[in-house]
Amino acid sequence: MHPISETPNAAAQTLFPLQALLLVKVLVALLWAVVLAAAPLMLADKWFPSSLLMLTGFVLFAALMAARRNRARLAGWLILAPMITCVFVLIAVGKGPLDEAMLTLPGLMMFASLFGNRRVYVSLLLAIAVLLGALALWHFQGWHVLPVSRVYPDTFATVIVILSATSYYVWLMASALRKTLAELETENERVRASLARIEVLAHHDALTGLPNRILARDRFERASTHAARNQTSAALLYLDIDNFKTVNDSLGHAAGDALLCDVAARLVKAVRAEDTVSRQGGDEFLIVVGDITDEDAVASIAVNIVETLARPFQINGLGVTATCSLGVAMYPGNGTDYDTLRKHADLAMYQAKEAGRNAFRFFDEEMNTNVVEHLHLISAMRSALANNEFHLHYQPQFSLADERIVGAEALLRWQHPEMGLIPPARFIPLAERSGLIVEIGAWVLQEACRQAKAWQADGLGDLVIAVNVSPVQLRRDGLEEALRSSLARVDLPAHYIGLELTESMLLADSRPLRDKLARLRAMGLHLSIDDFGTGYSNLSYLKQFDVESLKVDQSFVRRMASNNNDEGIVRAIVQIADSLKLDAVAEGIEDAQTLQNLNAMGCRFGQGFHWSPALPPDEFLRFVQERA
Repeated sequence: MHPISETPNAAAQTLFPLQALLLVKVLVALLWAVVLAAAPLMLADKWFPSSLLMLTGFVLFAALMAARRNRARLAGWLILAPMITCVFVLIAVGKGPLDEAMLTLPGLMMFASLFGNRRVYVSLLLAIAVLLGALALWHFQGWHVLPVSRVYPDTFATVIVILSATSYYVWLMASALRKTLAELETENERVRASLARIEVLAHHDALTGLPNRILARDRFERASTHAARNQTSAALLYLDIDNFKTVNDSLGHAAGDALLCDVAARLVKAVRAEDTVSRQGGDEFLIVVGDITDEDAVASIAVNIVETLARPFQINGLGVTATCSLGVAMYPGNGTDYDTLRKHADLAMYQAKEAGRNAFRFFDEEMNTNVVEHLHLISAMRSALANNEFHLHYQPQFSLADERIVGAEALLRWQHPEMGLIPPARFIPLAERSGLIVEIGAWVLQEACRQAKAWQADGLGDLVIAVNVSPVQLRRDGLEEALRSSLARVDLPAHYIGLELTESMLLADSRPLRDKLARLRAMGLHLSIDDFGTGYSNLSYLKQFDVESLKVDQSFVRRMASNNNDEGIVRAIVQIADSLKLDAVAEGIEDAQTLQNLNAMGCRFGQGFHWSPALPPDEFLRFVQERA
């Protein structure tokens, strides 16, 4: 049985790293002890014992080399067997049980107890006892007489007893030490596992297992360094899942998490092995692509990603479509540092979304210019309300049969002190994206109510003012309160205000939305669907929402005289409104022929440049008074 063998005793089965370190230190100490013991013997010309010690030293050195190479079994044999042999040769040729070499036996027992097992330890103790007994027999039988006169039979017995007692205490202490070492090693293993887990969590996403922001940055630094060294390129691809919120809201967050994991798995397969797919958070992913020669190589990867994600996913037994919008920024053409390229890839991704989603776009400087301009406009809008830069103009709405003014549509205008008149198409989308449309919309409602009350004092008591409502406003909870507050402030009945909603707002067909519109109608407000015909034109929501009129989009009305298809669309919308007992309101009436055609179709109301553009309040009042 070798000194480092396996036994059922777990503490002695293997050498723990702490034991291995201790073994090396013990061997070094033994080696120095042998050298120091051999030196005076050599000076005294005692060549036999000194040669024996030197031979032992070489064996110990070999054991040290084996221990440092994690060959514990060989190291144990190289220590115990030669050392026992050497010690007993020295005892035999020396003073027997009174020889100084006897002092090494407790050390050998300590070594065996620390690095061996119980069987090895007991075997070593018995071997020592047997060898001492044999030496005593040889001495007293005269076969090998020791060169000392004070050796008696009880001397050997006493030495054996002392060694046995000492060995027992040594074994107890060594057992406790081995137990402590085992506990320490177990704790070290837990610490190492915890550190490894912390390292993984620090650099990987907990849900998908993909690299996170920190590791993605590091991978990009490596890729860009490699690209700079080899005169190649790298790229960042920023990806966002289209309509991910719909999956979360409809199927639940667990389904959303499952979809993210499936997307992550497909992305890893869609890129090259050397590329890095990382999750940035939410439904956003970043892909680091290195060692590429041109944009075509990146475009090929982007196309593969878009096509891969376009295939339906199976989530909880349901087929879920999760397309993506992807932006690409190239190193070094679009930037040389990670933060700049990530920002540019993000901008390009939003361009892909605005282009219709399920697509990818490369970054160009025009995008950055537009973003800077948008930021300036958003910042300017924050102070525009306080500086009274917003104004409402009003376009009159007519009864087509007698061309009588029956209402007005309130249209927002922004007169900037430096940039002049900013068209609504330029700033309203930014207001919606930034959330400022809620505050601006509340001001529009308040101003429209104030103006309606003022016109009543001027004798225009029958006019209904229509206000466009943003989808963001409609989704927020403050719309009803803003309406009630604006009406109460000027003591205006609700039926003098109308709200114009776009088709896209109604497509969700949610119970909260239906309830909200029902409450608005219960207040007495007029509800109409604006730009009808440009969206999905789903007739089912017309039956579910209590609206009063459909506004035919001006793009169809203006081309009626020159395009038979547009005329047919207008006619169909008017007929739909009539069959559902809704009023049809035509926008964009610009000439008498269009007016005549609309009258012939049965359209009841309209507005357009044929009568007047949108006018400031004072001009609108004069316009109405002149036609009275």
